[in-house]
Amino acid sequence: MRILLTGFDPFGGEPINPALEAVKSLDGRTVAGASVSVCELPTARWRSLEVLKGAIAKLDPDIVISIGQAGGRFDITPERVAINVDDYRIKDNDGNQPVDEAIETEGPTAYWSTLPIKAMVSAMKEAGVPASVSNSAGTFVCNHVFYGLMHILAQEGNRRKGGFIHIPYLPEQAARLGGQPSMSLDCIVGGLEAALAAAVTVDEDHKKVGGTIC
Repeated sequence: MRILLTGFDPFGGEPINPALEAVKSLDGRTVAGASVSVCELPTARWRSLEVLKGAIAKLDPDIVISIGQAGGRFDITPERVAINVDDYRIKDNDGNQPVDEAIETEGPTAYWSTLPIKAMVSAMKEAGVPASVSNSAGTFVCNHVFYGLMHILAQEGNRRKGGFIHIPYLPEQAARLGGQPSMSLDCIVGGLEAALAAAVTVDEDHKKVGGTIC
């Protein structure tokens, strides 16, 4: 079994992106019998999906998981749903800043993750890593890639699992930005490794409370 992990390059003036650092740390590992390969994605509206499609075609993975930075979050958050809209608060790395534009004009309103997200959260918590389900991947390039990935997989007949995970800032970012939560790279990598093991071994997701009030 093969897992493809993707992480974005730095954006928004940051010199580092924890998503890229985390996936690089996992490159070449074997998790629950599955080999892990990684791909760096540009934080750019159109190029991100071009690179992702190329990586899927080259590797032919069984599971595809994209990792992204979510400044302000305290824990690692597998995403539940991707929505069909680009509405960028800031410009991406190619200068794109769409407002209320569809990602796929003929695509559905949303796609669900096909990962066992609640089992992944449970596995991370059991490993001592803060984690929770997220119900919004935002409307920037992270959501764009999440939606684009699920659209690709749906067009293939959903023969692969796929989804998206957000991670917090690294401590060095929080120290520079001030007042922001963070998580060490070692903790992030340990959490992602536990999440990947659940993605490989769990066929039917856990039926556990994981919702939010608002």
